[in-house]
Amino acid sequence: MKNFTEELGINGHLTIIKKMSTGEEEVLLDDPNIIVSGMGVGLSYLFSASGSNNILDYQIQKFQIGVSSTEVTVTSGVNELGGPLSSVEEYGLGSNLFLYQGPQIVDNSLINGRVFAEIPSSKMTRINENSVRYTLVLDEEAANGIQRGGVDRGINEIGMFMKNPTGAPNDNPILVCYRQFSDIVKTIDFSLIFRWTINF
Repeated sequence: MKNFTEELGINGHLTIIKKMSTGEEEVLLDDPNIIVSGMGVGLSYLFSASGSNNILDYQIQKFQIGVSSTEVTVTSGVNELGGPLSSVEEYGLGSNLFLYQGPQIVDNSLINGRVFAEIPSSKMTRINENSVRYTLVLDEEAANGIQRGGVDRGINEIGMFMKNPTGAPNDNPILVCYRQFSDIVKTIDFSLIFRWTINF
């Protein structure tokens, strides 16, 4: 049986580019991503008029990166990253990211204290009538030297979030698309560009 987002024909594609400080670029990933059940949850709030009255709250407007210690079984049921970065410091105090810390909707519950990077409207591009490209950038100062248990860890997952579908007073994001990938140990020598296209 198809899930709600499959019935609507929603799918996505992610390209990850490593851009060196010298300007050289290398494509690290160019592959489809998973649209997860949170997209269906968010859209059900919209279609049933039971959530936010502000259409901007249904915008994909935040993202997280993570360092999952295990391979996530990637299905539409994924509702959080396996090892999301847990602090503003991990995202990088000197970076250009605008960060938000607050609750996240996970399985109809709220998990407090999650950190998200905001996606500026200038980084959202309508490709055609049915497709939007999000350009997420971890600059040279972002997400360097991440450790878990005193061991250097590579970034290996990313997710994008619908801003606030329930219409809570403060944003309560929900994961709507997810991708795990091979470890990338981030350093000051390069930035990472995630070009994520969602087709509605």
